Amino acid sequence: MDKGGSIRALSRGIAVLKAVNRNGTMTITEICESCDIAYATASRIAQTLATEGLIARDPGGKRFRATGLVRTLAQGYQGSGRLVLAARPHIIALTRRIGWPVSITTRIGPDMVVQDSSHSHTTMVFSSPDPGYSLPMLECAAGIAYLCSLPEEQFQDIVSGLRLIDMRHLRHALDRLAEGDLRAQVRALGYATRSNVPFTRHPGKTSGIALPLFDRGQPAGAITLIYFASALRMAEAVNRFLPELKAAASAVEHDLDQLPTL
Repeated sequence: MDKGGSIRALSRGIAVLKAVNRNGTMTITEICESCDIAYATASRIAQTLATEGLIARDPGGKRFRATGLVRTLAQGYQGSGRLVLAARPHIIALTRRIGWPVSITTRIGPDMVVQDSSHSHTTMVFSSPDPGYSLPMLECAAGIAYLCSLPEEQFQDIVSGLRLIDMRHLRHALDRLAEGDLRAQVRALGYATRSNVPFTRHPGKTSGIALPLFDRGQPAGAITLIYFASALRMAEAVNRFLPELKAAASAVEHDLDQLPTL
């Protein structure tokens, strides 16, 4: 379909809604920077979303926040109950041992969406992402780890879909994945990393190490250890935490095998 027409407009509207929901509150200028769109376009989209009741202006009039109506968009979503059930005890135990939070994410569209996390079991956090919190797939370790674990046909389908989205700032990462060098590296290592993740409520403050999770041999999501970027260099974090993260991932997959499929 014509990317310059209604599909592009819808894609931008969804991007703005996700950005506002992810960041808590945003000005039009912040929306422009986050979504890489012009001020006039961001203003029109924000006004449309406000008219539909999905976002609202703060009393001061300069910032927008998501409304309770956003929660209704999740009606009918079945979630990843088996994955959460299998993973929860292991990510809590891992956090209690190493101090840093761990999240479980699955892919929904172009994003990795938090299904569960151990943030509430440690003080080493800026904020706790609720289930449903999303990060662009190409901007987080979980997304790269998951993408690189996919069979070739499924990988190519997702890459083709990502190319249809208006996200010029992510073209380099997408090209590296599609051309194979980044994908081959991640597959060889068995994990992915992302330093100073920009798409969080505290942009650039955290880094992550992620492994794909498999359910009976099929990619199901990712497990990610998150830490303060200022606290550790990535090489040190990998050296210290990767063995325990791998052990936790294996334990999750083992328990998934014991659970009945839905």
